[in-house]
Formats: sequence, C-alpha cells, structure tokens
Amino acid sequence: MHCLPTKQMTCRKLTIMLALCITAAAQPFAKPPGKAAEKPNVLFIAIDDLNDWLGCFGGHPQAITPNIDRLAKRGVLFSNAHCAAPLCGPSRNAIFTGRQPFHTGMYSNNDKGWHKENPGVLLLPQVFQNAGYKTFGTGKLLHGSSRSVFQSEFFPEQRWSPFTGKSAKYTEAELSGKGGDNPRHVIRMNGREYVLPFNRMPSDRSPNDPKGESFDWASLDVADGDMGDGKITDWAIQNLRRQSAAKPFFMAVGYYRPHIPLYAPKKYFDLYDGIDIKLPLVREDDLEDLSPVASKWALEAVTAGAHATTVKHGQWQAAVRAYLACVTFIDAQVGRILDVLDSTPHSKNTWVILFGDHGWHLGEKQHWGKWTGWQRSTQVPLLILPPSFSEGRFATNATCDNPVSLIDLYPSLVDLCGLKQVHRLDGQSLRPQLTNPEAISNRLAITTFDKGNHAISGTNWRYIRYSNGSEELYHRKNDPHEWTNLAGKPNYAKIVSRFAKALDVRLSRIK
Repeated sequence: MHCLPTKQMTCRKLTIMLALCITAAAQPFAKPPGKAAEKPNVLFIAIDDLNDWLGCFGGHPQAITPNIDRLAKRGVLFSNAHCAAPLCGPSRNAIFTGRQPFHTGMYSNNDKGWHKENPGVLLLPQVFQNAGYKTFGTGKLLHGSSRSVFQSEFFPEQRWSPFTGKSAKYTEAELSGKGGDNPRHVIRMNGREYVLPFNRMPSDRSPNDPKGESFDWASLDVADGDMGDGKITDWAIQNLRRQSAAKPFFMAVGYYRPHIPLYAPKKYFDLYDGIDIKLPLVREDDLEDLSPVASKWALEAVTAGAHATTVKHGQWQAAVRAYLACVTFIDAQVGRILDVLDSTPHSKNTWVILFGDHGWHLGEKQHWGKWTGWQRSTQVPLLILPPSFSEGRFATNATCDNPVSLIDLYPSLVDLCGLKQVHRLDGQSLRPQLTNPEAISNRLAITTFDKGNHAISGTNWRYIRYSNGSEELYHRKNDPHEWTNLAGKPNYAKIVSRFAKALDVRLSRIK
C-alpha cells in the first residue's frame, strides 16, 4: 500500500470535508444549529371569509394589504388553493382533523359532533402538544368549539363588533314595529348614539331575529383595540414576547373580519375615500345555463343578504368598500404580529401559515356570502413561509398554481415539523410544492357544500356536481368568472366523465 504525502492527504481531507458540508447544506431535512431550534415553531393564522382580494393575489386591483404582500415574498403563494367546505364550521373541522367533510360528518355549522363519528382523531394542535409543544389559541379557530383544545387560550367577548351583545339586541317593540327601510335599533356607546343597521336595508334572512341583521357595514370611530380582532392581536403579541426559546410552540390566531357585519375602525375606511371602487364583474344572464338547483344556491340569502336587495338600495359599492376596509384592517393586525415575531429569536425557527377558511361572493353569480360550489366560494388565499434558517431548502417569493386543499395543512405541518402521524389523513404534505412550486402535479382538490354537493378543482378545469345529478364544467384560464357552463356540450363529455369518475372514486372510500 502506498501512503500519500502529507500535503496531498491534507488536500484530500479538505476536499472531502467541503463536499460533506455542501451535501449537508442541500439536505431539506437538515436541522438548524442549536438545541432549542431542533423543533420549528408554527404560527397558524386563519382569516374568516377572506377571498383573494389581496394585493399579492391580485383578486381586487384596489386592495391595500402591504403586510400580507410582504409576507408572500418570503414564502410560497398557492394561487389554486381550495377549502374542503365553503362554510366556517365544516371547513375548520376539516383543517383541524385533516379529513374531508364526508369523513368527519361535518357538513354544516349545525353539525357539532364530529368527534362522535371519528373516535381517536386528534386535532392538529393536540398532535403538537403531544410532541412537546406549547400550544396557544385565540379568536375564531374551530367555529366556537376550540375551547380546551389549546393549553393557553383567549376568546374575546366582542368578536363581531365593539358593541356589547346585550346592547345590540333588538327589543320586542322594535321587532314588532319593523317596517320597510326604517331604522330599527338605537344603541349608545362611548357617549354616542348609533342606529342599526347602519346600511338601512331590510333584512333578507332574519327579520325577526333579536340579535339583528349581520349583513351590515359601517365605518366606526373606534381604535383597533376596541375590536375583537385588535384584542386577539394584543394577546398573540404578548405571548410571542413571553415565549421562551427553550420550548417550541404552536400558536393559532383566528381573525373574525372580514366576516359580516363589515365593521372596522374609521381609519381603514378612510384609505378608500375618494376612490371609485371597482365592482366585481357580473353578467345578468349568468344563471341561465345552470340547473334550477344551482340557481337556487345563487339567489338564496343563506349566509348573507341578497344581491338584488343590495343593488336595489344602492349599497353595492358601499359594501365592497367595507369589505376592502375590513381586509386592510386585518392586514394591519397581521403586520403587527409579524413585526413582533421578526423582533424575537423565534423568527429564525418559525413556519408561518396564513389562509382564509373559504371564499366570499360580493355579487358574483348574483350571490352574497359563501356556501356555493363556484370558485369564488371555494378558492382561498394560502401562504406558507419557511423558517429563515431553512433558506435555500424551500422556495421563497414563489407561486404554486397546482390545485391544493386546506386539508393538506395538517399532513404538511406534521411532515415539516417531524411529528408522528397519529391517524389517517385525507390530504397530502405540501413539501414537494414548497421545494419546487413549478413541479407538474395531477392533484385534484375537492370541496363539499352540504351533503351530496361537490366541486373539483384541477389545474385547468373545475367540475361541480349537485346532489340531484346536475353538473357544471368551467375552464379556469379561459373562463375565470365561470360564466359559461360547458357540461352537457358533446365536445366536453369526456372531460366531464373523467371528473365524475374521479369524484366517485374519492366518495367510494368514505367507509
């Protein structure tokens, strides 16, 4: 055996060591330095009724969302993400269980017993707690049923408005005396008198509800901290600053706005003063190629008021302005949390997830609200930001147009944080998309709106099937407003059949 000279040996050792360092740096599973950073933290931000009206998503050209926009530059923006259900309760249950509504049995906000049909299923924060994480929860997370899920919790009383619940209730005399468009309820706050509803419109949904009509909007002369979402932000910031680096944390923050009533501090409405607010594009004949059952979904005032009433009373533009103001208000709260996170050591070791629980119509399909199978209701904004220590291992300032679902968040976080999967999940880890957002995928995202009604979102196509068998088909790129239903046209029969079979295969796995 021949021995290498000392200099050659040294060079070879240096070469090998350098190669090993390069290899280690390229590993997506490599751990950051330091004992405390072995398990990454998670900041989980849920925003109620948020559609893609954000600057970074381009859903509305006048949206003012600088903080969420800067967030998008630090991670991956999913432009084709969809909820499992376009309604708060079933959507959030799907997110926190990682299972579809047709597996959890949660189809509406009235279905509360998912745990009875799914024994042994652990909610996402419980999995983190079992893995040694400190778990925090504040605001709207599991549609009012998230208490006792987290180790530390805060749920503000004044969630929907700065008014107290007692003062906002209508008296029996007011309920019996309602008529036409007359003001109906007077309350006092901070020495001022207010008349509800602010928009002066009659109720389409609940004219005899003592809680009043939630389909309302107004600019209120209050501070951010007077709103429930401001209180939520204060609590989250306080706990971020207190949290020790010695133990990883999972913090879930659930914002109520831009859910109706569209109340926000005046300064956010002022940002849109003097602007000719652009309205969504709507076709008068849009519903003519739909089945009667589909038209009923569009026109029925279930989760908000009727579009026809809004137009009749000249409130369409005012309502759109109010929605934008509420979005900007929430953007400011997100910015406050991000600023504090970035000022702490946690910033280098925290995954940030931001999403809307479902979409929201503002006149599209002649509909206000959610709970439809159309893209405006199923599509959600989704941003995922990797910890800064992982720079180079995951994409940043990137967009993924592959179809994904919010049920993918559970398996993704379990995967990315190195946790043990404890039960069957319907979603898939988004690690491949976070590594290479442009990779081609054949995935499909299924949205269920009430039992037996489903929408499938693919890369190029969207398919909808109602419980009575009626169908719709739209091309995502050529028909983004879903104005032309191609189902029933001979040239598209094969595409309809392919999606129908894919849906049947998924549904056959229910049991």
